[in-house]
Amino acid sequence: MEFCDLKKQYSFLKGKIDSRLEKVFEHGQFINGPEVKELEQKMAEYVGVKEAIGVSSGTDALLASLMASDIKQGDFVITTPFTFIASAETIAFLGAQPLFVDIDDKTYNLSVEKLKDFLENPFNPVNGEKILQEKIKGIIAVDLFGQAADYDEINKLAKKFNLFVIEDCAQAFGAEYNGKKACALGDISITSFFPAKPLGGYGDSGMIFTDNKEIANKIRKIRNHGQEKKYEHEIIGLNLRLDTIQAAVLLAKLEEFIKNEIEERIKLAELYNTNLRNLEEENKIILPHVRKFNKSVYAQYTIQAEKRDELKIFLEKKEIPTAIHYPIPLHLQKAFSYLKYKEGKFPVSEKTSTRIISLPLDAYKTEDEIGFVCESIKEFYKSNISIEE
Repeated sequence: MEFCDLKKQYSFLKGKIDSRLEKVFEHGQFINGPEVKELEQKMAEYVGVKEAIGVSSGTDALLASLMASDIKQGDFVITTPFTFIASAETIAFLGAQPLFVDIDDKTYNLSVEKLKDFLENPFNPVNGEKILQEKIKGIIAVDLFGQAADYDEINKLAKKFNLFVIEDCAQAFGAEYNGKKACALGDISITSFFPAKPLGGYGDSGMIFTDNKEIANKIRKIRNHGQEKKYEHEIIGLNLRLDTIQAAVLLAKLEEFIKNEIEERIKLAELYNTNLRNLEEENKIILPHVRKFNKSVYAQYTIQAEKRDELKIFLEKKEIPTAIHYPIPLHLQKAFSYLKYKEGKFPVSEKTSTRIISLPLDAYKTEDEIGFVCESIKEFYKSNISIEE
């Protein structure tokens, strides 16, 4: 069993993918080919925003968004300690300082209550001194595991404290929040098309979304060495362009993703929920919690589990792949040791990191495969197997 079966997906979509790629090879426009513009237009229409800008990865989408927001050395940007490092490392890369705020214990997204508390009394963990409000420039909120964070409250706080909001939707493209599409919930929103994402390419690629035309134009320059016209560099930029080949693959996948794959992911996640509910009632596991105003795309099907590490080894012996997202919260990573955060500072993130485990899920899993995973988990807890055994 594959954790995410891209080979099965390719087999199903082979005709569409091969046809799209063949056209690219025929016209030979491998940089800024017509497929890039076509994908941007379709993405903007699907999400419901005015502007979509293709870039080379989700990480580069964050970087370009921060650059377009004029983040520089000495600034502060708030984000979560429980996510992939890209959300915080792009802040640090620009010489700014990430400020971590703990997560909600049910959704694992940024806690709006803790965000409010921090904004009302912000301090620098390095020296303990109060941070001037004007030095805090924005918030990167992450839509973890497939569902959006609480943007009504986040945007309300951002407006009160004059902050921008970047929606890191790398794990939630296709999700919905209060009837609105994810990737349309921040001042700038980004997503990743890393191959294992709900909608993935065949390499690194990403997209930036905004309704702000001025910001969009600036990002288009940033992604192309700061130029609008060739060899006329108006600002400092980088090479962050979306490859035509990746755009072609995504175009081939997009229709099936919208029409069928999102609902298939939800159906299989609900099958997991049904089969594992008894274990939750026995306090052995905690199932994913999706807020009533959210529609999750289940980028991962992630549970909390008693004896997590033993369960992982047991499933591996049955050739069931799993993943741990994320074993070390960002504030405890060596890369951020200079921030002086101590263990115990963000207890929800730290506890979650010791209990979380993601199970196999993609739109092409069978009900029998999900059933086998569930029966294996039940077997583990029924047998009370330990690591020594």
